[in-house]
Formats: sequence, C-alpha cells, structure tokens
Amino acid sequence: MAISQLWNKYLWEDLGFTTLLFHEYSFFLSIFLLLFTILFLLFIHNKSSHGKLNLPPSPRRLPIIGNLHQLGKFPHRSLRALSEKYGPLMLLNLGQVPTLVVSSPDLVAEIVNTHDVIFSSRPKTTATEVLFYGNNDVAFAPYGEYWRQMRKICVVELLSLKRVQSFQFVREEETEVLLHQVRKACLYGETTINLSQMLSDASNNIISRCILGQSYRAEDGSLSKLGELSKRVMVELIAFSVGDFFPSLKWVDFVRGFLARLGSTFRELDAFNNCLVQEHKTMKIAPNHDGSEIKDFVEVLLRLQEDRKLDFELTQDQLKAILQDLFIAGIETSSTVMEWLMAELLRHPRVMKKAQEEIRRVVGEKEKVDVNDINQMYYLKNVVKETMRLHPPAPLLAPRETTARVQLGGYDIPAKTRVLINAWAIQRHADFWERPDEFIPERFENNPMDLNSQDFKLIPFGFGRRRCPGLAFGISGIEYLIANILYWFDWKLPNDAENMDMTEVCGMSVFKKFPLHVVPIRYSP
Repeated sequence: MAISQLWNKYLWEDLGFTTLLFHEYSFFLSIFLLLFTILFLLFIHNKSSHGKLNLPPSPRRLPIIGNLHQLGKFPHRSLRALSEKYGPLMLLNLGQVPTLVVSSPDLVAEIVNTHDVIFSSRPKTTATEVLFYGNNDVAFAPYGEYWRQMRKICVVELLSLKRVQSFQFVREEETEVLLHQVRKACLYGETTINLSQMLSDASNNIISRCILGQSYRAEDGSLSKLGELSKRVMVELIAFSVGDFFPSLKWVDFVRGFLARLGSTFRELDAFNNCLVQEHKTMKIAPNHDGSEIKDFVEVLLRLQEDRKLDFELTQDQLKAILQDLFIAGIETSSTVMEWLMAELLRHPRVMKKAQEEIRRVVGEKEKVDVNDINQMYYLKNVVKETMRLHPPAPLLAPRETTARVQLGGYDIPAKTRVLINAWAIQRHADFWERPDEFIPERFENNPMDLNSQDFKLIPFGFGRRRCPGLAFGISGIEYLIANILYWFDWKLPNDAENMDMTEVCGMSVFKKFPLHVVPIRYSP
C-alpha cells in the first residue's frame, strides 16, 4: 500500500475512530466532573452551615439523594421504624431538603409551649402551588397576616359551634338519604352493598351543602366528580416531585409529565370552582324559615369580597383556594374516618355489639336518633377516638417549616427546615399506650383524654396555631351518621368472611385500598 494511502487511512479512519472515542470519553468525564462538583459544593455547604450546630441524629445517607430511599411506600411506617433506631427527634436529608421528623408527644408539647410561632409556617411544594392557587388557601398558606385573617373567617363563618349546630338539619337530611338507600338494599335479602361509597357520598353531600349551598350527587350512583377529585388531590399532594427535593432540577417534573398531571387535575377543579362561584353570583338568596337569609360559605366570601372590609383585596383565586381547601379536606377526612371505623367494628364484633347496645338503649323506641342523644353515647365517642388514634386521617399531618433557627430537645434546628410530625407513630407509641396496635375503645373509659387534650398523645387534628379548626364540624357529622347506621342496621361481612384486607393507600390522607363491601340487616326497635 502506498504511503499516501496509509496516511489517509490513519487520518480519516483510525484517527476518526479515536476522535469519536475521545468525544464519548469527554462526555462521560464531564458528567462525572459535574456530579463531583455538586457533591463537593453540598459538602462545603453542609460544613459551613451546620458545622458548628448540634444537629439531631441522622441515618446514614446516600450521595445526592440523601435519605429519600428510606421513605418507603408508606412513609409514616418507615419513619416510625427509623425513629425507633435513631430517636424521637431525627434529621433526614431528603435530596437537598433538611427534614426534621418528630415522633414524641413531649417534643410536640415543647414546640407548642415554647416555639409555636417558629414551627407554624408551611413549605411550598409543587403540588400545593399548582392545586391551591399558589398556596393561597388556609391549610398550606405560609404563616402570616393573610393566613390569620382567612382562618378567622373560616372559624367564625363556618366552623364555630353555633354554625356547626345550625347545619344539623343538613346532617339529618343526608343521613336519611343514606338510610333509605340501605333499607332499599335490605328488601332484596342479604344483598352486599359498597358501604365505602355510600359513606363517601354522604360526606360529600353534607360538606357540599354546608360550604357550597348544594349537593353534587352522581346520577349513576357512583362517587360524585367532586369526591373523585378530592381523593385524587389527596394522593397527588404527596406524590414524588423532583423539584421539591432538588430545586435546581424542577424541569425534570415537566419532562416526566408530573406537572401536566397536576395541571389536568387543577383545570378540572378550577372549572368546577368557576361554575360554582358564577352560580352564586347570579342566584337570589332564599329566605330561611325565620325570615333570615340562608348563607352558605360561598355567599359569605362573596360578600366579603364585595364589601372590601378586609385589610387586603380578596382576589378570585384566593376565594377559590379557600373553598377548595375546605371541601377537599372535609370530604376526605370524614369519609376516611367512617370507613376505618366500620372496618374495625366488623373486625371486632364484641365492640360492635357493645356500641349498638348503648345506642339502642339511649334512643329507645323513638322514630329517629336525636342529636341530643349523641351526648349520652359515651362508648360511641370512645370508638371514634380509638379509630382516629389507630387511623389518623393524615398520619404525618401537614408538613411545617421553621422560620428561624431554634433549639428543640437539646438540638439545634436550622431555619427553613421542613418538619414532619408523625402523629401515626405518636398515637401507637408503646411508651404511652398499652397494646398500642390493638383496637380497644375501653382505653378511653374514665380517661379525660380527648381530641383537644394538651398532653399531645392524641393529635389527629394537629396542634398549636396550625391545628385544624374543623374538629367540631367533622366529629359532629361522623358521630351522628355512625349512630344512625348502627341503630337501624346490624352489619356483617359477606360469606361470613373472617379476615378483612386492611391494606392502605397512602396520600395526604390514608384510606382503605379495597372498598368496604358489607351486608346490612334491618333492625326493628
């Protein structure tokens, strides 16, 4: 072969191939250097910002992702397992987000009594910003004047004891609708019904009528659109978002379609909200029986917006965010608690029988359960408390964020630290509860502890300034509806099934994966 041909072969073939390998090597070298740089900067940042702090104990973490891999499919359970090893105050690094996990009532008491303001803000997450109009609701708004005024309006106009009592006729009417559906099923013998669906529909209609002024029933008997959207939102609120744990990589959520999914849910909710608000703007207010005007919560907000008596302008998005907050949280909390309660009663026939005997003794031969009867049903109230102890609607409550550096439990907690309160772990802690994983309503007999207790061993509604103000509203509906279905019907599992699948679906709230299919048997007083 001529020298010139050898040279061309080397230049265009061998050297070309070598150049290609060099480019591929350079690409991977660049990726390696980038990752190394990120790790180095994170190391320097942690050394400079936390080097002199006495931080809480932490599990060993992996490079870049930190402790994310340890959250597991059910974070409330995984975090309890970690806290049993590393202590009730534990600092995790979830990606680039320092996260404090609290699993002790004593530490909760210290937060409330000493540092409540510092622990009263909320972190901004991708889901809450998209689904709640930029965190302009009450539950996820940052701590400040806007949140204080909006919470006050919600408490005074919807959630006060007086307002809760004024909505009793709604609970009675919607409970009667549910009872009629069950009686109809009883006509066909031992017919299995989907009690989960019925409880969800009843909760949906009670909340809708109290807040929105009307119910939203599904004509085909399935869950209403509002109920479906509420459940979807609760799951998406804790769905994994790359941008929440790696702020510089928010674009990944766009590429993988997460933002598109959130956007689709938001558009459905927003269309519903727009229609609702427009209906209220155009309809006339109907007079009540005593001549006063019937005011649902939408009407209250529209009046406030029109009168401009707030210290700020109440925008349309803020109004819709508050409404969305209330009906989504209300529907899911009530229906979830009732579903778990009936599941536990079916698993514990002794408790079911004892609760029914009390209810039927108190009601006697009256044609209906009177709301005043509920105050004499002490065992039923213990059943509700025990259900919320074992199955808190939001096992990790809503996340918090520290607004300043603070000391807690003898450790230094930096500002802007995300805080998770593991209510599920606290309410099953063996140091504070005897046989903590068993369903025993008798533990509350001759026990002053209730859902307002200040020992913080039972905190399904949260605590401190950010405690859910809807306790009285939610419990009144749960107790009345459950008292009725236990009074008028006996209940059993189909085919005398001994075991019930109690598998959870984890979202902001934790609900049963499989609906509760049961057989009602009509009771004649």
